[in-house]
Amino acid sequence: MATRKLIVEVCNAKNLMPKDGQGTASAYAIVDFDGQRRRTKTKFRDLNPAWDERLEFLVQDTESMATEILEINLYNDKKAGKRSTFLGKVKLAGSTFAKAGSESLVYYPLEKRSVFSQIKGEIGVKVCYVDEDPPAPPPADDSAAEQKTEQAPPADASEGKQPETPKPEEEKKDEKAEEKKEEEKPKEEVKTEEKPNPPPEDRPQEAPPAAVPAEIVNPSLAHDEKSKQREKPVTGKQTDLSVNELELRSLSSDRGRSTYDLVDRMPFLYVRVVKAKRASKDSNFPIHAKLVIGTHIIRTKSQSDKDWDQVFAFDKEGLNSTSLEVSVWSEEKKENDECVENCLGTVSFDLQEVPKRVPPDSPLAPQWYSLESEKSPGNDVMLAVWIGTQADEAFQEAWQSDSGGLIPETRAKVYLSPKLWYLRLTVIQTQDLQLASGTEPKVRSCSELFVKAQLGPQLFKTSRTTVGSSSSISANPTWNEDLVFVAAEPFEPFLVLTVEDVSSGQSVGHAKIHVPTIERRTDDLAEPKSRWFNLTGGETKPYAGRIHVSVCLEGGYHVLDEAAHVTSDVRAAAKQLAKAPIGLLEVGIRSATNLLPVKTKDGARGTTDAYVVAKYGPKWVRTRTILDRFNPRWNEQYTWDVYDPCTVLTIGVFDNGRYKKDEEGKPGKDIRIGKVRIRLSTLDTNRVYLNSYCLTVLLPGGAKKMGEIEITVRFSCSSWLTLIQSYGSPILPRMHYVRPLGPAQQDILRHTAMRIVTARLARSEPPLGQEVVQFMLDSDTHVWSVRRSKANWFRVVGCLSRAATLARWLDEIRTWAHPPTTVLLHVLLVAVVLCPHLILPTLFMYAFLIVALRFRYRLRVPHNMDPRLSYVDAVGPDELDEEFDGLPSTRPADTVRIRYDRLRALAGRAQTLLGDVAAQGERLEALFNWRDPRATGIFVVFCLFASLLFYAVPFKVFALVAGFYYLRHPRFRDDMPSVPVNFFRRLPSLSDQIL
Repeated sequence: MATRKLIVEVCNAKNLMPKDGQGTASAYAIVDFDGQRRRTKTKFRDLNPAWDERLEFLVQDTESMATEILEINLYNDKKAGKRSTFLGKVKLAGSTFAKAGSESLVYYPLEKRSVFSQIKGEIGVKVCYVDEDPPAPPPADDSAAEQKTEQAPPADASEGKQPETPKPEEEKKDEKAEEKKEEEKPKEEVKTEEKPNPPPEDRPQEAPPAAVPAEIVNPSLAHDEKSKQREKPVTGKQTDLSVNELELRSLSSDRGRSTYDLVDRMPFLYVRVVKAKRASKDSNFPIHAKLVIGTHIIRTKSQSDKDWDQVFAFDKEGLNSTSLEVSVWSEEKKENDECVENCLGTVSFDLQEVPKRVPPDSPLAPQWYSLESEKSPGNDVMLAVWIGTQADEAFQEAWQSDSGGLIPETRAKVYLSPKLWYLRLTVIQTQDLQLASGTEPKVRSCSELFVKAQLGPQLFKTSRTTVGSSSSISANPTWNEDLVFVAAEPFEPFLVLTVEDVSSGQSVGHAKIHVPTIERRTDDLAEPKSRWFNLTGGETKPYAGRIHVSVCLEGGYHVLDEAAHVTSDVRAAAKQLAKAPIGLLEVGIRSATNLLPVKTKDGARGTTDAYVVAKYGPKWVRTRTILDRFNPRWNEQYTWDVYDPCTVLTIGVFDNGRYKKDEEGKPGKDIRIGKVRIRLSTLDTNRVYLNSYCLTVLLPGGAKKMGEIEITVRFSCSSWLTLIQSYGSPILPRMHYVRPLGPAQQDILRHTAMRIVTARLARSEPPLGQEVVQFMLDSDTHVWSVRRSKANWFRVVGCLSRAATLARWLDEIRTWAHPPTTVLLHVLLVAVVLCPHLILPTLFMYAFLIVALRFRYRLRVPHNMDPRLSYVDAVGPDELDEEFDGLPSTRPADTVRIRYDRLRALAGRAQTLLGDVAAQGERLEALFNWRDPRATGIFVVFCLFASLLFYAVPFKVFALVAGFYYLRHPRFRDDMPSVPVNFFRRLPSLSDQIL
């Protein structure tokens, strides 16, 4: 059996916290993995130490490596007799380990051990694993000699390594004690590690023997730990795990234990038909089995020399009989190719006597039953009949009565979005371009060139640059432009670069870059290497110059493939940057009620074949389709790992139109019924929400209520500290902030990613339709809509209504509309001016009381899509028709002209509003730039007298006088605007200079 080794290369650290009292630190790293411990050398007095040490660990269980935790602790090495101080730690989940050859240097920020720890900096680590084949077994004599050699290591090494074995268990127990005991832990480590270290002058002499234990003693330590874990398989293993690992283990165990606890158990009658045995062995005619339950008549496939081994699941509530009849039929062909079916026998079952089975019971073993027949006795059939639920293991692959049997388009499926990367191409320059048609280089007097890059259907171009023979124009054009693509795994084979000549309209040459071999990076600390590629002009021109580019796959970004307000995943593309999940999301899709018919069946009555699609992160789930029911019951439960609480779960209901094909053999399209969104941050942890949500769909004729769906949601999180810490961390990965993408570029890349996801899921089997994916991803949010514009406008008005209410309240106070309130505000003004140190405490205490009192009035049901907020009831049919019109428009010219005139009117009002806002800022700027000399002179004189006045008058007196003046009685007021307002309005703006 192949052995696996984990290789950890501790490269360097940056910006460490000084801990030695002299502004520096002497750092060393301790690496723990699966009960094994390694230690690096100490880098003295260096806040940016570089170790570049390669540490090896033995992976004892390759299957559970993904659940293990690699922990790296940094300490400041002090002199003997003093304890080492903590510099930070990093925990890496085993699921982020890459295979050897695909690893990369990743810098992880150092984490605190407690809330009060003073930690900063980051550490660069490379982690990978290697699978090695076991060596051939040596002869007995050689093995005995090697064992003797291993049993007699050098004395000094054995003394240094011997007390290191029990250390991991002791220190992991100390982590759950007080912080004072945690700080005493490095002291024991330093003493243990300093024993085998000789004095500095003796180190060169003992270096060769010390190299042997580094390779022999460490594996023996892992072997000893493994033997101890075999003796105590549970207790010893869990004591070495971190808190996050225990949480994940508990969550995974809860997932298996709580399957289908959020939905109702639906009883199903299961019939497993395995095979039949004929009395006459000479007959080789095909046979099939037929199942009859009332009006349900189902038959298996015909087999002559093979078993059927088919499972049938009947919804028990839809059965109209209490007996099951299984018969076996043979198919005989006559001379005129007519097929005659002969019954070989029948066996009957009373459904009230059928046994019940509930997992985790083992599957029911099929048995032989004699077929009753007068014509051909002695035939047997092997089958099993039991009553189970949708939690039965055989349910997913069984023939299902409520979803049309074995139709692929009606089965429950789980889909995964493709893994997306940003591909950054930097076009630097070109050289030796062959612009002429001849074989010798010949440069025209002046030519405009640009570079075109294409990855699949994505096409981007650089700006144009001029190349010529004159001294003022370079013969080697330079661009230095970045082009960013969206690449999906498995990648397109080639990235094609083409240099185009605008003057001649022809291609100068092209080059191909193999995408799977492109360098991958996770941060911006190391720039990708640039390369030269030869340009090929065709068969007649094998060399047309060369192009200098830099290309890499950006793993530090998260490729946005959803609308920004409904994103469900914010993880980076690189596996090395993956973090452990903070919780578990469980969703039970129970049923729908009062669905409206969306199509006709047999040209007479309406019907609905409903199914549900739920999306969170890259995982899409699709329930089975319940055919021809207006109150379908799915009762299916799914789970997702949660990495960020501020994400959104999207659930959509559709009518299945793909399982039927038209006359040309093309499948139909699925019809949207409604959509539900639930933001996880609005849910209480470890609480079950069972609610019915209204399904509203927007149609060209207006909003229409299509029914209701009942959903159960539970967000489980066992660590409050991890959940709260996530609110203080950035939403997107680090690269989005250190090297951000522009808004326009990000919008283009988002819609490109949406198209890639839509195309990939549409090629699945069975396909997830394009209309379904676009509806779930909200791919049309960028399209102009009068309804959305009105909704956003009223959202802004709603946010400003609080400020308007406060302004009206202040105006009522200053106009003495309620004299007692105005008098109390005078008293409050005096108290605030005389005791200014009470302003902030009073404000925060007031906010605390207001928010705390509102806790009891919070909404107990998760929010859903609001038709009133969406403004669907106050728009006309023409505005809705414009929203559903695609690009380019397919409406008549007169209709387009009317809509264009209406858009111009709205844009004119927005243009006037923007001009008024700009004029206010220009007036303030004109006051300081002497555009109106008299107004600026008045302002200068006022500033001079104001400075002398405020120098003589205390600020408290000024605040009291200003407050009393603002709150003066209406009889002392004037109806005309005040002097400062009149002065500001008279200042000039740039509005009069616009053409």
